[in-house]
Amino acid sequence: MAISFREVDHDYSGIRKEDKVQALFNINLDIASQDEFVAIVGKTGSGKSTLVSHMNALLLPTKGNVVVFDYIITPKKRKNPKLKQIRKRIGYVFQFPEYQLFEETVIKDIMFGPKNFGLSEEQAKENALEAAKMLEIAPELLEKSPFSLSGGQMRKVAIAGILAYNPDILLLDEPTRGLDPKTAIEVMTLFNMINKKYHKTIVMITHDMNLVYQYATRIVAMRDGKIAFDGKPIDLFSSNIYKECHLAKPDLLNLVDYLNDKLNLNLGYDIYSETDLLTRLKGCVYE
Repeated sequence: MAISFREVDHDYSGIRKEDKVQALFNINLDIASQDEFVAIVGKTGSGKSTLVSHMNALLLPTKGNVVVFDYIITPKKRKNPKLKQIRKRIGYVFQFPEYQLFEETVIKDIMFGPKNFGLSEEQAKENALEAAKMLEIAPELLEKSPFSLSGGQMRKVAIAGILAYNPDILLLDEPTRGLDPKTAIEVMTLFNMINKKYHKTIVMITHDMNLVYQYATRIVAMRDGKIAFDGKPIDLFSSNIYKECHLAKPDLLNLVDYLNDKLNLNLGYDIYSETDLLTRLKGCVYE
């Protein structure tokens, strides 16, 4: 396993010692090094971001330990040179990553991550150009200021800067928030391709259950700092646990429920797109 949580608690400190707030409770969780697309879901305050921030040691456990590629993170290891290597292997795409752009040109911004992790100028540029091509960033934009770009283009530049140092696992925090529908589809299509073609594990925090059902192969649902569910999306939405976690049912499954009720059908939840639904309906017609 690439990432393993063992009996992990996490407390946030208040002004006074007695004001601490426990955000995670006895977390046990394994994330594979390849081929997983995991959605971390739950209502605001459920512990999603706290959980994911332990995966590249942005936060350290208050109790228990997290193992990331054989490196053991404990409450005591707050300063260690290996933390940089962990963050090289676990790339974190924050909410609104475009707010972290700062270089004079797009190409320099994309190159910053690879150079920071020790790549030569030549290799960093080669990686940056490849990442820009993957994200369909036009060559004529590379010498422009990133601040002259549209919001969607800036998001792509920020993501390219992370892909350019080729992390083993990608952590995504609300990757489509603030994007127009077209750019959101482009970004999610890219991450899906990276997962399928390059076998990279992706861990995504999101409130959008439509994204979850379309892309995730596994859901970890958080409730009050604990893992309430860990399994396949179809199993979560076939149970009442999604309601207990204050999650919405995906629009596609609401439509399946409606058709089953109004047309007396028996469609299952193993339908992941409108195309799947149409194919299944055609099958019902010809039966």
